[in-house]
Order: sequence, then structure tokens, then C-alpha cells
Amino acid sequence: MAAFVLDCLFCLLPSLLLLVLSLALRWPRVSCWTRLAVRAAGRRLWVVICLILELPLDRNTRKWTEEAVSPGTDQTSDRPRLICKPTALAKYLLRHCGSLARPRLAIWPRGDPHLQTLSSLLFGQRRDTLRFTRDHLLVRDGGTVALDWAVGTRLGEVVGRKRWEGRKEHQSGGKALGCFTVAPPVLLLIPQSWGGITPHLKALCHMAMRQGFYVVVFHPRGTAGSPMTTARMTEFGDPADLEQAIAYIHSCHPSSMLVAVSEGSGSGILLSYLGECGSSSHLMAAATISPVLLGQLWFETAMPPIYRSGALFHRKLQLSRYGSSFRAVLDVDRALSCSSLRDFEETLFCSSVHHKWTPPRPPKGSVNSGLSSGSSSPRGLAPSVAWGLGERASPAKDWNSYWERNEPLRDADEVAVPVLCICSRDDPLLPPTSTVPLPLFQSNPYFLLVLTDGGGHCGFCLESRQESEGGRIGKEEVEEGNWSHIAVLEYFRVMADFLKGEEKDVPTGEYSHAGQRSRISNVAPPRRRRAAMMRRPRPQAPGQTFVEAEEENFTWKRSYTR
Repeated sequence: MAAFVLDCLFCLLPSLLLLVLSLALRWPRVSCWTRLAVRAAGRRLWVVICLILELPLDRNTRKWTEEAVSPGTDQTSDRPRLICKPTALAKYLLRHCGSLARPRLAIWPRGDPHLQTLSSLLFGQRRDTLRFTRDHLLVRDGGTVALDWAVGTRLGEVVGRKRWEGRKEHQSGGKALGCFTVAPPVLLLIPQSWGGITPHLKALCHMAMRQGFYVVVFHPRGTAGSPMTTARMTEFGDPADLEQAIAYIHSCHPSSMLVAVSEGSGSGILLSYLGECGSSSHLMAAATISPVLLGQLWFETAMPPIYRSGALFHRKLQLSRYGSSFRAVLDVDRALSCSSLRDFEETLFCSSVHHKWTPPRPPKGSVNSGLSSGSSSPRGLAPSVAWGLGERASPAKDWNSYWERNEPLRDADEVAVPVLCICSRDDPLLPPTSTVPLPLFQSNPYFLLVLTDGGGHCGFCLESRQESEGGRIGKEEVEEGNWSHIAVLEYFRVMADFLKGEEKDVPTGEYSHAGQRSRISNVAPPRRRRAAMMRRPRPQAPGQTFVEAEEENFTWKRSYTR
């Protein structure tokens, strides 16, 4: 009998242990200690994984340890810092754009910069239901770019968008987003320079459609499956194709407000477009999420191996797809053997790398490259095409001359559209934030910088409801989604309301970009262009503070600078 009782106890022992453990975890103190112990062990394991993969450790690793020791510590990240010239627009944004002032960014593990970056670039929703229809646009030199229009989802997102529009119109007593016309606004999305729609961009498409936008994604030539009709790829800061695409979108929706958002390295052509077009741009406002502000520095800065390999793989895959056609104009084998983004970019676009190489004849059946045997252009382009391309008809002489014509901020003085830049201090793909050209944001009223402590590269995940129920927020309402998406779309709405208010103050007979008018006597004199706007600013000291400039009266009426 005793043996039978002992056998029963041994059989029930695991269940009894689980019961005792579950009862113990119901005690607040034991539950808190257990949660902290698991989190601390997970963090130590993640540090080891980062060291193995050669990933830079988060600067908040020491803060993680302090939080594990003192469970009552507030884990909320510091509020983002808005760096800009103190103007009427900046004050209006601070008063009405609440998402810029109080974000609730996720904590570890979802708040880790590498996990946020990888999830935003690789992992999306379980069921991707977003549907697109594609337009192929033929540009001046014979090349083709693709425009993907979001037409809805299989789950009825369009119906939800219409309901949202009606609710916003009822709440505000006016048109959605403060539009100047009845037509819904158009949101142009520009992906990373290596092409393709990332999960981060798809999530922004979903949210924008629910808020009443017409969403269109711009794909440079040769990316995202678009056909290659010329043996010419897009340089990092060449906005010619984007300019023609924006003109086409504006012609399709002439009465709609047009705004643009770029993701990561896609900011190169967006910022270049804003600088080259100046006040003749069709955009009302623009925003960049984790932008590459200094292109040459970004290519010259060493990137963690896992990110460098992924970006190179995409670029080489695009080149190898049309390798037989490009062999007539560049050394494809050398480009495919490059081990860094700088070498790859230099091999494609700089003549100093392959000037001794004699290109063979293009093979039969290759893609139409626009080559002309009787042309005197270095790339074999027709004279009319070479004249239209200007300096980009020929490869750059060397690496420095390439960036003289492609640096994103080379014409920053000419920008006449408000640009919001959202950056994170722990971005693993960009150079340190000490290299950000802060004087540009402090002196130019059209540039606004939002700098956060966390967020990774195009991450900026909001905390989950479980984290908020842990005692950090209490009864405050928690938003779901991505903070950068919420902030960008709210920024566009506030910008539209601000410009709509400015329109009421403009006398009749004056004109500006958003349907306003400005007299000839009020046109500001053209500003002298600088060849490279703040190409390589001096690094700032870690503890250095920046003194805000004295407030100046700035009139937000677009003045023609061209």
C-alpha cells in the first residue's frame, strides 16, 4: 500500500509542481521577479548573439541592467527632440501634432534596434492582402519606371477607408486632411534604393488607405520586376525619373493634394528632387523616415555584415537579371564580385574604375539599350537623349565627382517644400547621429528633424497592450501600429490645416503652391546655389547642446526661385 501511495505521488509530482508554480506566480512580487529574471537572461543571450553576428550593441544595454535591478524604474524612452528653426509652422506642429510630442516606443525585446530593423525589412503581416495595379511610365531617355497604385485589399479596406473619411469629415466639419479640394490626397511612397516594397512600407500603405489617401509606390528602373528598356541604371541622387513620375501623377489627379514619403536610402532621390525643382515642385509636403542625408558618408561608413550582405544581394540580383545587356557599357563581372556597397556603386557609375576596359559588342537579342553606333556620347546614347540627360549622359570621372552631382542635400537652399525627417539615435544602418547636418535644420525653415532615442532603421514600433498593462501607462489609451507612420500622416494633416489657414490670410491676386497667390513684387530674389550643401559637417561633441536661433518672422508663401 505504501509503495502504491509513493508511486502515485511520483506520478502527480510534476502536476503538483506546476500547480505550486502557478500559485506562486499569482503573487505580484514573485511574478515581478520572475519576469525580470527571464528578461535579464534573454538580454544576456541577445548580447552574445549580437557579438557572434558582429552587430553593434545597443547603447541602452547598461540601462537594461539598471531596469532589471530596480523594477520600479520608468522604462519609457525620452521624448523625441524636434530640431528646427523656430517659425510659425514649427509652433503649429508642436501644438497640433501630438504624436511628435508623446510617442510610446516599444521596449526590449521589440524595441531592440536590430530586431526592429530586421522585422521592418523582412517580416510583415501574416496575411498580406494589399492589392496593387501597375502603370509603366516611359521616361524621356526611353527608360521605364513602375508606379504601383494601391487599389484595396481582400478584407474590405476600401470600405473602411470610406467610413474613416466620413467620420473625419463629420468630426472636423470640413474635408479630410484639410484638403483644398474635394478630391482625396495622393500619397507617393519611395522605397529603399535597392527596390521592392518592404513590410514597413506595406504597413504605411494600409494605414494611409484607411485614412483616405490614394497611395502610389514609385519604383526606379529595373527594380521590383519593372522592365529594363535601356542599359542605364538610376544613380543614387538622380531625380529625373521621379520628376517625370510626379508630373504624371499630378496630371492624373490635378485637384488632389500630393505628398511624398521616402524610406531609408530612398530619400536620396526625394531630397534631390526637392532641391532641383525648388518651388516648381508639385508636392505640398514631404517626409523621410530614417533618411540618408549624406550619401557619400553613408557609402563610406562600414555597415554591419548582415545588413551589407542583404543590400548587396538585392543590388547584384538586379544587375545579374540584365547582365547580358549591361556588358556593353560596364564591367558586370567586376561589379558582381564587389564586397562593399561603395565598390559596387563606384563600379557602376564611375568611369575611373573601368576606363581601361574595352566593352564588347552587345549580344543578339539583348534588351534595347538605346545605343547608337554613330553617336559620340561616351555611353553610346543618341545625341538628343544625351542632351536631355546633361552631365549624367557620361559616367562620373571619379568617386568625388559622382557625389558632387548626386549628394542629396547639394541643393538644400533651393528646397521650398516643408520636409520632416524622422531619425533614430540607434539606427544600425546609418552613420552616427553626430554626423547629421544639424545647422541645416536650425537655419532652413523648410527642414524639420525629429530625433528619437530608439526606433532602429524604419522601425519605431509602438509598445503593445501587454506592455502598457504592466504598469507603465495606467489608464492612458494605447495606439497600435508604427509610430513613424502615425507621425507622418498626422504631420501631413496638420500641414494641410496650417496652409489652409495661411490661404485665408493671403489677399486676392497672390499665389503660392497650395492654391495661394503671390504678387510679382513679393517674389523673393533667387538664392545662389551652393555646389554641395554641408557635404561633410564636423562631428559634434556627445554632450554638446545647440542654441536655438532667435525667432524670425517667416512667411509661408511659396516664392519662385527658378
